[in-house]
Amino acid sequence: MDFNTHMRRGHPIVFSLIILFCIIELAISAWLTSRFNSYHNYFSLAERDRTRFLLFTSIWTIVLSGVYMFFFFSLPDSPMSSVASHVVFLLLTWIFWTAGAASITAALGGGLNCNTQMVFVYCGQLNALEGFAWVIWLLVTFAILVVLIRGILAARRGDGMRGSLMA
Repeated sequence: MDFNTHMRRGHPIVFSLIILFCIIELAISAWLTSRFNSYHNYFSLAERDRTRFLLFTSIWTIVLSGVYMFFFFSLPDSPMSSVASHVVFLLLTWIFWTAGAASITAALGGGLNCNTQMVFVYCGQLNALEGFAWVIWLLVTFAILVVLIRGILAARRGDGMRGSLMA
């Protein structure tokens, strides 16, 4: 089985997993943001602001991953389906998820033990927010590595980074 077959099968699987986990992250961060806005019961401004940033990052990832899946299937020869376009999108998304996951981890002190702490109001939800942020970071890291490998192979073949992921 050649690499093209893996790309045709793997792209929708990886992007679907990213979208699925981002929808979960969106739900958690939107709920926490709503609670923080209504009751002002966040522990610190860092906790509130980092939750909002993860809300933005999940929306960003859901919308643009959906766009990239559409172009991958509908218009495989368009510039949006190119290796370079995927690298730019995934690199920016990776930076967002790295910043978001690391910052919420720092705000929570590396994770919360809900049995012993009395400071954070929404302990379980904050732990889930942190955990799903790291899972999405791993998926985006995997996706960008695969696309970079594909770009290196395309460049060696003479297509350059503007070549299609499936060529």
